[in-house]
Amino acid sequence: MTATDTATLLEDAADRIADISRPDLQIMLRRAALRMRNAGSISMDDDVEEALRDLAGELGMTRNDTIRYIVREWMEKNTYLPVHDLDEDGEVSGNA
Repeated sequence: MTATDTATLLEDAADRIADISRPDLQIMLRRAALRMRNAGSISMDDDVEEALRDLAGELGMTRNDTIRYIVREWMEKNTYLPVHDLDEDGEVSGNA
């Protein structure tokens, strides 16, 4: 079911609230809540989606994590966010 379908069902239910059964209203409200919870998804053009899928596969990340990574990198490189530089003489954890 698409967001438009859910919105239409909710609007129709609001117009005839006295006629709609409680179980049907509960189902519609749960669907709406689920859509709102998952609304963080960003839709892109097909060519961008394909590039995101490929890059996410190469990086071993999810699509949303890849988008977050790209946005953070862009913001750091364009000085919208501070860049966290490593001190060459400082301690590091892990292996190089």
